[in-house]
Amino acid sequence: MTVVPVALGARSYEVRIEAGLLASAGDTLAPLANGRPMPVVTDTNLAPHLATLQASLTAAGIASEAIVLPPGEGSKSWQTLEELTDRLLALGIERSDHVIALGGGVIGDLVGFATAILKRGCNFVQIPTTLLAQVDSSVGGKTAINTRAGKNLIGAFHQPGVVLIDPQVLDTLPARELRAGYAEVVKYGLIDDPDFFDWCDANAPALLAGDPAARQYAIAHSVAAKARIVAEDERETSGRRALLNLGHTFGHALEAETGFSSKLLHGEAVAAGMALAFGFSAAQGICAREDAERVSHHLQNIGLPDGLNGAEVRADGDTLVAHMRHDKKMEGGTLPFLLARGIGETYLDRSVSLSEVAAFLDTERAAA
Repeated sequence: MTVVPVALGARSYEVRIEAGLLASAGDTLAPLANGRPMPVVTDTNLAPHLATLQASLTAAGIASEAIVLPPGEGSKSWQTLEELTDRLLALGIERSDHVIALGGGVIGDLVGFATAILKRGCNFVQIPTTLLAQVDSSVGGKTAINTRAGKNLIGAFHQPGVVLIDPQVLDTLPARELRAGYAEVVKYGLIDDPDFFDWCDANAPALLAGDPAARQYAIAHSVAAKARIVAEDERETSGRRALLNLGHTFGHALEAETGFSSKLLHGEAVAAGMALAFGFSAAQGICAREDAERVSHHLQNIGLPDGLNGAEVRADGDTLVAHMRHDKKMEGGTLPFLLARGIGETYLDRSVSLSEVAAFLDTERAAA
């Protein structure tokens, strides 16, 4: 087992990574249960994994009741949040109890936010079942729901008690979902680790094909990278944690334009957004064109969108920038952007002109 600590003082916790961990989760969670039931929140796509988890909990003497929600971004809503909190209250949840989030980023975000506000804060456990959730959203304590104004605009920082990652659950993940999650893996190389980008360039096909060693290494390396950054800047106040948003400002605008739907998955939007961030950096003379092209080619080669054309977004620059103006990082009329001086050299730029971004997007649209 690989154990990655997330060092946050009194809010510190461990991320445990091991093939087959889901089947033994009960033994790990028994000390947290403390003789109390542990509700499991999941979605309708995860019935086999739910059965495995509940069998493990039962074997460890932990009672559990499943709350099964519809899959997809639509569940990150006020309505579903209300339904979930009402259900948890009906189950008699106490502040010291732990609720298990078994699923991808949607379930993790929703359960994290629900437990952050339930009785002014109770506990939860992350058991991520998608690659994207395993390497990104399950670690770091960001929880949220979506609104009509944009993605993740209502939320809270709320750290889990523990994160349990079983790479074997990825064997049942659709290929498209796996590729989308991979975008958040290669992101860590693009941020500040060019050697890891080189590893990704060489090993992405094996990872996506199911190679156990490649998956274990990629997950552990990504989690360690995120844990390090989160420990330095838990609430994104110094600018350090903002580096984790590489590709997200562009990507969230693309998601908004496509209605936060299955037309463009979050990881696909992030991939397109990272390519656009490097492309914009190159257009501004900040980054070598060769580096931007290498990023684009890498994403293309593994079947991820590398810009507006790949994401099948036809909106003009002004429309996409209008979406960006709803970004929660907007401050004083200025939106900070993650740009790059090269692969592994991402930095936060607070002086980007949105009119220049719109013009760049129009150029990209015309080229498509």
